[in-house]
Amino acid sequence: MDLPAPLAWLVDEAGASHGPERFLAELGGRLLADRLPLAGGALTLAVPHPIIARRTWLWRAETGAVIEALGFGGGPLSQAGRDWLAGLGPVHEDAIGDLSDSPVLGWAGARPFDPAEADRLGQAARFAAAPLAALTARAALTTLLEAYLGRRSAARVQAGALRRGTGETIHAALLCADLRDFTALSEATEPAAMITALDAWFERVTGAVHAFGGEVLKFIGDGVLAIFPVTGAPGEACEAALHAVVAARAGMVHLDAVRQAQGLPPLPFGAALHFGEMLWGNIGAADRLDFTAIGPAVNLVSRLEGLCKPLGRNVLISGAIAAQVTTALIPMGEHIMRGIAAPCAVFTLPENAI
Repeated sequence: MDLPAPLAWLVDEAGASHGPERFLAELGGRLLADRLPLAGGALTLAVPHPIIARRTWLWRAETGAVIEALGFGGGPLSQAGRDWLAGLGPVHEDAIGDLSDSPVLGWAGARPFDPAEADRLGQAARFAAAPLAALTARAALTTLLEAYLGRRSAARVQAGALRRGTGETIHAALLCADLRDFTALSEATEPAAMITALDAWFERVTGAVHAFGGEVLKFIGDGVLAIFPVTGAPGEACEAALHAVVAARAGMVHLDAVRQAQGLPPLPFGAALHFGEMLWGNIGAADRLDFTAIGPAVNLVSRLEGLCKPLGRNVLISGAIAAQVTTALIPMGEHIMRGIAAPCAVFTLPENAI
């Protein structure tokens, strides 16, 4: 059967597209070349994510550019795409399936679509069902992996880093943070209230980490381990980690004020920063793996965080970080830590830091 070029592409090649954004751009460009009067297009997928309800990709015919919009609330699956398309011209929309969470493919016309053009768009939507099913499954897997592993680690796993013992040596700034007196607090607090408190704590730390380009590797009880991998100058990763810990500290001040107004106790914490080399990859049993970081730098930042309480500080910073940043830090002397061969120069933040 001799199919029009856009439909032939949907049958033969579209399933191998590098993500929904490329699929939309390729399909839009091919329909445009097939003389359909398009001004833009939108593709919306439902995703399994604790916060994000849907992802929408928006394509502008004039430039070929694709941008992404995230949906965090309820409402029709296609609403974000439909609202954007309506600003470009008359809208034609097709649900790719008959379920409430089926993908939605929409187009804006440079002028109103005539019946024959609308029929061609509908036909393209029917041929798009199979490749979109494959893309939706891959997008759902990516979203789930990112929610549980973080974006960088998820990308490594999807790229095939699945065997135990595989990994790479990287340089990064590390942030280790932990709540103080968590055991006593949990014994005196109802489980539901304790989970709410933990979520609020984790939101302050992870929000700050992500805002400055870091990645949370794992939650360990009430603790957090995050990394800021070196992608340019080492000082950039260290400055990012320093800004993140300052933002987290400010967030906890605000959270404690809110809790005090509610008659709840504060959430004291300790956080430490260090810079060094680590192995980033898979460890674990043959059939149960963890994608994480290990090495002397990880051990040191954990030990350094443990000094926060005896030194009466909620943020401690190693000499390795201090040597890379321009912020004036307060020296706390050199300290010997269990399991660490050499003494570590320790610094802390001034109250008005950054």
